[in-house]
Amino acid sequence: MSVFAWATRRSGGLAMIALLALCYWVISKEAVTPKHPYEFQDQQNVKPDPKTSTMGGAGSWTVLFAYYCLLIHFLVFVFPLRACWSIIDLTKSLTKVRSKTLRELRLTGQRRGSSTSLSSSETLGSISSQGTSASSSEAGDLEAELYDGEATNVIHAIIVPNYKEETDTLRETLDVLASHPDASVSYDVYLGMEQREAGGEAKAQRLIDEFSAKFRSISYTVHPSDIPGESAGKGSNVAWAARKLSERYPIEKRRNVVVTGIDADSHLSSNYFALINSMHNAYPETATTTLYSAPIIFDRNAHNVPAIVRVADILWCAAGLSGLYSGSTVAPPTSVYSLTLELIDRVGGWDCGSEAIGEDLHMYLKCFFALNGNLTSRTVLSPVSQSNVTGGGKDGVVGIYMDMTARYKQALRHMWGALDTGFALRQLVVCLRERKHTTRVFRPLHRSIGDASDSYIPEKDLEADAEGGIFSDVTQHTLDSIHWERLIYLFHRLFEAHFLPVQMTILVFASTIYSFLTKDHPDIHNLNWIFSVCNILRAVGFMEVVVYLALYEGFHRICVKAREQEMTEAGLAEGMRFSHRSLKKNVVDYIMAPLVAPLYGSIPCAQAQICHFWTLDLVYAVSKKVTRRRAMSLVSDKV
Repeated sequence: MSVFAWATRRSGGLAMIALLALCYWVISKEAVTPKHPYEFQDQQNVKPDPKTSTMGGAGSWTVLFAYYCLLIHFLVFVFPLRACWSIIDLTKSLTKVRSKTLRELRLTGQRRGSSTSLSSSETLGSISSQGTSASSSEAGDLEAELYDGEATNVIHAIIVPNYKEETDTLRETLDVLASHPDASVSYDVYLGMEQREAGGEAKAQRLIDEFSAKFRSISYTVHPSDIPGESAGKGSNVAWAARKLSERYPIEKRRNVVVTGIDADSHLSSNYFALINSMHNAYPETATTTLYSAPIIFDRNAHNVPAIVRVADILWCAAGLSGLYSGSTVAPPTSVYSLTLELIDRVGGWDCGSEAIGEDLHMYLKCFFALNGNLTSRTVLSPVSQSNVTGGGKDGVVGIYMDMTARYKQALRHMWGALDTGFALRQLVVCLRERKHTTRVFRPLHRSIGDASDSYIPEKDLEADAEGGIFSDVTQHTLDSIHWERLIYLFHRLFEAHFLPVQMTILVFASTIYSFLTKDHPDIHNLNWIFSVCNILRAVGFMEVVVYLALYEGFHRICVKAREQEMTEAGLAEGMRFSHRSLKKNVVDYIMAPLVAPLYGSIPCAQAQICHFWTLDLVYAVSKKVTRRRAMSLVSDKV
């Protein structure tokens, strides 16, 4: 591994060490600076040069420290401001979307029928939507095609990765998907099971038996536990499932197969897929270079978790929401996202190493750089319902502690994604090195090895080889030039997510100490105004967070009301949780806001960046999730 690669993987930790060194140098030098500029000078009374004299403290380093402090405070001011604007824009847009009927959003194309598929007995088990048992075959015989609609129609391949998730959690997610009007004609569901989970295949088969008639097809994949170089997690599970489902769709139809990765507890509205259908067909020129992102909302058990956990998730939503406003060109997804199978082919699928633990952001970066920054980001105006993490559901102080601990572990996993900054830096170098390339070639995901190839194959050779030669499954696409503006926006967002929490915390303490030590000193460097501005920006930034929480009330109200209405119409509302908010009941949330930033932001971010110096692997346990209380009520009735 090169020095550059090693350094990029630890860029966050190296930046933290560099800032600590700068702060120590500046503060230690300023601490010994005389309060009076001529106290130990000769009678000549000559004013010293601040760059060369010890009476100038750290000299130019002090100037660097002050202006960097100003930059960081400005970024802290900008982030909640952008989040406020985004949530206002999303709330207005959601209101407009709700006024439209599903009939207006649904495609007018001919409905599709179902077909029975073949599956590998080793890695894939499936049952068609007609309830027919899957036939077994040897690996490599997966030539049966699930796609049988018109070219203008969209098939949704939905991957549900899971590991040791409760059956009720998966059943509830599938219940919601099955309630959608188009589920039986356009949803191909893939349960991503893990080989290391005992009884995982049996659990998947039970769910397939239960839901076989409700989807176009429902299948399961079994991710092996012994693949060299892979790290256990959502990313490697989705990667395996995508490679297996890739075998089932022909090349000419892959641009109309939209793959969606969701969490085991994600509840998606039918509008989510209807809106993707609409955008996919409305913008055919960018359909295969588009990644669809949706806002997430914790609206199921928020009323049952401690306020500090609830606010941590609300502010985590803010990080995702802040890039989803109208006109945003850089919109990394959070948990749930969709993209065409052809785009997945272009980038060689999902990565499986330890650096891809944050698979949502990592896949976004992979697509972004594969297209030289020309990835199209579109917001799906259909919030995804999620559950707040819990530690076991116990009451009292013990329960609060367990919930807070579980949320900290989740925050650590989120901050472990700082490795993606290093990945982006390395991909930037690749883009610069290959900036003169005008074309790239790629094969279907299941026939590719690793990332999509960058080799050049003359177009005449591809045309001559179309009838079954060695290049018959190779597609060549044209590359646009590097989009520099989007690159700047992207790295700003990465700095905001992976560097800003720690850098801000260090500078708050360092600037406070600096101001205290230099309180009676002359302003040799003319920097006092900077720290005064920083104090103002810090105060305004905190007030912006409070404003964001107030704006979130309306956003949350619209989202939970829409979901409750849809679940009621689908007959699923009984036993399902809906967390309604009101300012009077949740005033404690505003009090908890100042504690969330250090506890679930700065501290886990610093821990992750320090740990990266000796390991890139994170062992993450699956968190408990809430499910419908239908089973509980049935048990209580019997009692």
